[in-house]
Amino acid sequence: MKFRSLNRLALVAALALGWVVMAGVPRVQAQAPSAGALAAAKELVSLKGGTAMFDPLIPGVIESAKNQLVPTNPQLTKPLNDVAAQLHKEYVSKRAELLDLVATIYAKHFTEAELKDIVAFYKTPSGKKMVAEEPKAIQESLDAAQQWANQFSDEVLQRFRTEMQKKGYKL
Repeated sequence: MKFRSLNRLALVAALALGWVVMAGVPRVQAQAPSAGALAAAKELVSLKGGTAMFDPLIPGVIESAKNQLVPTNPQLTKPLNDVAAQLHKEYVSKRAELLDLVATIYAKHFTEAELKDIVAFYKTPSGKKMVAEEPKAIQESLDAAQQWANQFSDEVLQRFRTEMQKKGYKL
């Protein structure tokens, strides 16, 4: 089996998970996050470029829903496009809702003091470089891992063939 057909959404999810993991080792808090922790978490998500990462989600969901409806009645393409345009305007505020959701998750895993320390780091030259270079490093890492997995897959398939041939089977 080849691993060349990774779903883009899965890649985004992997990037998001890597993003959380690379921010530091999480420490679960027992109580609800404080307002200060939430504010620091929002700032952290913004500094790390998270808000830009989420920008395509809302339009993507709207367009995906529209595209599911168009094949049912292609004559409705124009009215569906009109509704999609309306929904794009209406749902622009959902971006803040998503930011609140992600900030709450961060604030559950880090104390307010830790979040402030992390925010302080991301404001340094090294932190700014991390924000600029990390997506490239993650993409390059994912590409290298995919290439490695493809080569490993070929090796494993060859071993299966060899071992099965030893048992008298030809694959």
